[in-house]
Amino acid sequence: MALPPYSGEIDGENLPLVGLDVCAYGCYHHQHISEDSSCALVVVPFRDETIRDKKRVKRTVCIPMYKSIDWPRSSRNSISKLHFRDHIRTYTQKYFAAEPVEEAWEDAKSSESGGGQDQDQDQDQDQDQDQDHDHEDGVRLVQHLIACAEAVACRDKSHASILLSELKANALVFGSSFQRVASCFVQGLTERLSLIQPMGAMPPMMNIMDAASEEMEEAFRLVYDLCPHIQLGHFVANSTVLEAFEGESFVHVVDLGMSLGLRHGHQWRGLIQSLSNRADGEHVRRLRITGVGLCDRLQSIGDELSVYANNLGVNMEFSLVKKNLENLKAEDIEVRKEEVLVVNSILQLHCVVKESRGALNSVLQIINGLGPKVMVMVEQDSSHNGPFFLGRFMESLHYYSAIFDSLDVMLPKYDTKRAKMEQFYFAEEIKNIVSCEGPLRMERHERVDQWRRRMSRAGFQAQPIKMLAQAKHWLLKNNICDGYTVVEEKGCLVLGWKSRPIVAVSTWKC
Repeated sequence: MALPPYSGEIDGENLPLVGLDVCAYGCYHHQHISEDSSCALVVVPFRDETIRDKKRVKRTVCIPMYKSIDWPRSSRNSISKLHFRDHIRTYTQKYFAAEPVEEAWEDAKSSESGGGQDQDQDQDQDQDQDQDHDHEDGVRLVQHLIACAEAVACRDKSHASILLSELKANALVFGSSFQRVASCFVQGLTERLSLIQPMGAMPPMMNIMDAASEEMEEAFRLVYDLCPHIQLGHFVANSTVLEAFEGESFVHVVDLGMSLGLRHGHQWRGLIQSLSNRADGEHVRRLRITGVGLCDRLQSIGDELSVYANNLGVNMEFSLVKKNLENLKAEDIEVRKEEVLVVNSILQLHCVVKESRGALNSVLQIINGLGPKVMVMVEQDSSHNGPFFLGRFMESLHYYSAIFDSLDVMLPKYDTKRAKMEQFYFAEEIKNIVSCEGPLRMERHERVDQWRRRMSRAGFQAQPIKMLAQAKHWLLKNNICDGYTVVEEKGCLVLGWKSRPIVAVSTWKC
């Protein structure tokens, strides 16, 4: 039986749709369509960024639509008409994949011990029932969340508003890890719905942390202190910089974003201390740090670092380029012939990625022109810059679910530090990804392979990082909780949570 076509407008584009189902990873695959098949495919055209010879290359993605889905306590025949919002089986199975394994392990353990007391069995049954209930609530919440995303994408204000009111009652800030991450996505969908009318041209925004409130700044400091995402990047970056400075007397660091505006310049204190501990014959005669960014406190951070360096016997100079990366010019950064130069970028370059590659290419060409010995880059390793809202929504939902899962393991449910990180830092990223378009969307995270292509086009060559053993030792030394892993992927170091990539560290040479 042929499926009836459905046409609708998504993000301003008229596309042929048939019960859209975007899978968890944003991965679409081909499969033959037949009448008895449990899955039908939709071919949705989209346009590639690449333009060659004034011809735009067309692609298609095939999106599966399931005719049936085995929800708890429901039968296949009970759903007469299925849409995008109903088809989340792939995501749900992956999200709860660990549960059956844990249950099977507990059963095996119980059978080896000859069975427990009746009271223990009753408790196990109660726990199983609670887990089943939580699973059903989780499935229902995911279902409503994705349904709301579809309604917002189709500009169905009335339906989206109804779903949002239901979601706000169930996506609890102090609930389960998924309820908490859902609350952040509800905020983003709410904002996107309110901005559904075209707003015209908007001026480019600063990096989120450049104009952060006190709550956001405190939340970011907590993320830095409690999560390994940025600290591992600083560790690998400093090790790479020290290797580049080995045996050199005049050294220069250009820091894009100036360590994200963290108070006291955490990253460079470690570098300064390492330089001060060198043998007398390798003493650094001068360290220069050039900070780039709009954060008001960058000058005070540089002055504080200069005092710290001088107290350790390191002659340090600090200069500030108070510009965002899009407005950076080659003449803004002073380069001296006797110096060895390195460039440091921690969670910065994704903010310069736009629909056209002009802004990013300009920045990368300026950096290349400086002739650095090495460039260190740390970026979120996820695809949050896709051309379509729904695919971007699903990818970010899975990415931030992993982060919120890690917070669930590290901190208690009612810990205020956890709530601050979730609601004042990660929620801000989520809202920017979900609710904003055009120049207002700054959080344009991309995967390592995409960065490799971008860097290659700008004239950079990948320089493999041979620090996997040191990075693993760093995780153990700092008592990073179980679940975090670090692997080497095509010369990059990738920090992940239970196989889900979170951030990637890469190094480049001209």
